[in-house]
Amino acid sequence: MSDRCLLVLEDGTTYEGEAIGARGTAIGEVVFSTAMTGYQEMLTDPSYAGQLLTLTYPLIGNYGMAEEDFESRRVQAAGFIIRQRCDRPSHWREAEPLDAFLERHGVVGIQGIDTRALTRHLRVRGVMLGIVTSELARDEALARLAAAPAYGEIDFVRRVSTPTPYPWEATATRPGGHILHVALVDCGVKFNIMRCLAALGCRTTVFPCTATAAEILASEPDGVAFSPGPGDPARLDYVVRTCCDLIGKKPIFGICLGNQIVGQAFGATTFKLRFGHRGGNHPVKDLRSGRVVITSQNHGYAVDPKQLAGSGLEVTHVNLNDGTVEGLRHRELPIFTIQYHPEAHPGPHDSRYLFDEFIAAMEGRFAPAATA
Repeated sequence: MSDRCLLVLEDGTTYEGEAIGARGTAIGEVVFSTAMTGYQEMLTDPSYAGQLLTLTYPLIGNYGMAEEDFESRRVQAAGFIIRQRCDRPSHWREAEPLDAFLERHGVVGIQGIDTRALTRHLRVRGVMLGIVTSELARDEALARLAAAPAYGEIDFVRRVSTPTPYPWEATATRPGGHILHVALVDCGVKFNIMRCLAALGCRTTVFPCTATAAEILASEPDGVAFSPGPGDPARLDYVVRTCCDLIGKKPIFGICLGNQIVGQAFGATTFKLRFGHRGGNHPVKDLRSGRVVITSQNHGYAVDPKQLAGSGLEVTHVNLNDGTVEGLRHRELPIFTIQYHPEAHPGPHDSRYLFDEFIAAMEGRFAPAATA
């Protein structure tokens, strides 16, 4: 079979390269990440469901793939786009090379294209649907793209969420020997969220995205978290209803998509960013302290703060690149959110303190926005 492979965008822009991983065809929203490491974590991050993941760093796979670096039970990205794969990885944990990993998981990929030129194109034109194919001609690929649904028309959260609740046990105890119980609504959760909570003395029950407030409260949690996830948050009215029903009953922590869910529960709307925030080097300012942290991000939508007046929520964090909302906090209730990833794996770890703030809320030590 030929190794020739095409990447065709919905605006007709075409790149020719070499097939990697599985042979075939994959369609998705073409997005880019500027992260230099963490390619396995990104491939298995449910937030990339329905997307063709482009990495701007030129050499990918140099430390191989390892069982410890899965962020979910399977590869979630629809396809993979890179400049060059490393055929001779070197790392003591490496279990298999990138190409074998992609083939084993049925992931269609392409290498040998100018990913930075592609990134510049997406920054100007905005993210768009694309197709990676080792079997179709360009005209056939364009016809297949024209018939495909838009990324925002699909509820990807239902596709990636767990079908049934499951536990994640604590690996440490809190001072005094007790363990806190977190109910986590899985909208596309990354395993490292539960790992971080477990290391701080929390056991977690992971609930499907369709779980009701009554079902969550019946588990007697000390707090509720809403996870990251893929797709358009405006499609998640059922999760927003659950959040509304939990307000005032338990401390709430929203992460990434969870930030957008909580924002909508208090009356805000969301909007799509031109090319999103994806990578491990995004600066975020905490408006309360003036502190700036470098964050890991992966989202294509943002909360519009205009509708928050009178809601009790106020903006606490902003992105220093474009000024968009990166965090919210209630003036009275133990509710706060962030738009980025405190569980960042492999990093940066600047924002791990937010898990301590969630624990403080569950232990009755929460500082509302008005007094923070």
